[in-house]
Amino acid sequence: MKTTELLECLKIKQVIGHLPNQIKSIHHDSRNVQNKSLFVCISGFTVDGHDYYRDALKKGARVIVANRSLTIDLEKNALIIVPDTIKALAKLANTFYHFPSNKLNIFGVTGTNGKTTVTSLIHDMLRKLNQKTAVAGTNGMLINKHYFQTANTTCDVLTNQQLLHRAYQEGVDHVIMEVSSQGLSQGRLSGINFDVAVFTNLSQDHLDYHHTMENYGYAKGILFAQLGNDMTSPKYAVLNCDDPWWKTYNYFTSAEAITYSIYTDAIFRATNINYHTDTTEFTLQSPEGKHLIQSNLLGEFNVYNTLAALASLYVKGYSITTLVPLLRGMSTIKGRMERINVEAPVTIYIDYAHTPDAIEKCVHAVRSSKNSEQQLIMVVGTGGERDKEKRPLMGEKASQADTVILTINDPRNEDSNKILTDMEKGMLHNNYSLIPDRKQAIKQAIQLSKPGDIIVIAGKGRENYQIIGDKKYPHSDASLAIEQVKITYPD
Repeated sequence: MKTTELLECLKIKQVIGHLPNQIKSIHHDSRNVQNKSLFVCISGFTVDGHDYYRDALKKGARVIVANRSLTIDLEKNALIIVPDTIKALAKLANTFYHFPSNKLNIFGVTGTNGKTTVTSLIHDMLRKLNQKTAVAGTNGMLINKHYFQTANTTCDVLTNQQLLHRAYQEGVDHVIMEVSSQGLSQGRLSGINFDVAVFTNLSQDHLDYHHTMENYGYAKGILFAQLGNDMTSPKYAVLNCDDPWWKTYNYFTSAEAITYSIYTDAIFRATNINYHTDTTEFTLQSPEGKHLIQSNLLGEFNVYNTLAALASLYVKGYSITTLVPLLRGMSTIKGRMERINVEAPVTIYIDYAHTPDAIEKCVHAVRSSKNSEQQLIMVVGTGGERDKEKRPLMGEKASQADTVILTINDPRNEDSNKILTDMEKGMLHNNYSLIPDRKQAIKQAIQLSKPGDIIVIAGKGRENYQIIGDKKYPHSDASLAIEQVKITYPD
């Protein structure tokens, strides 16, 4: 792209030195810089890109964008000083990749819990309707059938534009994105033109980063505030009105609010809910009347997730009558109350639940469908060097199970015994044990079980690693459970 055309997006800037005629690529990581590129210095939480601009120049960068003066050979290169390099990067990336989100239908899903399930439901229903889709989640973006791995739930602002551009090039019509509070507060979603913003719920998590629930809640609200006010291209906010934060987000946005609920009047509402061991049934009330919903997704929280997905597709023109049959054959979401296939007289679920609210919902989902003779055995873990305030609350919510084994997800560099002690403070009953080794905790849960019992292994879902110290080690809750079941129930 011509350098002068690219830089037109930056209205407040100081240009010093020699500008090249063309820019071939944009970077913010000096390790990836290519010849004749533009490098943006980003000040992060652990590193400052301004410390690496010399490396970028050595690798062929010709233009450096920074928020302060730097020592550069101005006869060969150019320095552009801007007030905010993160916002500048968003504008530059959008311009360079020709505003890809304007050419796509973009769904953004935010909330403490339910993001993965809602995005998966929307994605799977669209695929069944023969739509070309991309879905961005915890570990990357799936574009049609090609997977691109990323470091965070919400990619950095440059990677987002690159992937959206790739999606458009591959003929994608719809992109469904998980949107994290950290990503919003750090500006990683800047420049993405969302069509539908979905709010699932808000409960305690990430206070190690946000410090207060108010900060956490307001960070989520950025998604709704940036929907815009262009009535020629209507936007929609799909809001769970059983969560008190919905009123705040409705206030933040000029978009039309589409509400969903179980307990209060809403545009989309679930009534007559029946929970079974393998299925959930309820009556959907929507603008198209009443429909019987039959789903393989278990628990009340998945009723909410189903409502959110249906409402999101409805506002984009998809008929509820068309969508409802698609839910009947929908597979369970990997790692989200996923039943593990074992040849044994016990039922085992793995779930990503790692917040107090998610733990409570897991317990409620099982208790709503099990009989009085079945025991619920729950393995509950949390990670080191993360939100410590939620640990006793997780123990408190897990106490509702018949037997609880407290363990660790990813200890990182924190003392495992300290993590377990924090969780133990919330336990309400003497129905638990402390086993820091996650493998041994899973083994113990299955050994304690009797025929008919239900085991929930919470905290990691389908993650295939465990972080110990600063390294990742192979780990699979599902594989460990299957292995132990064969030993405990050999016949």
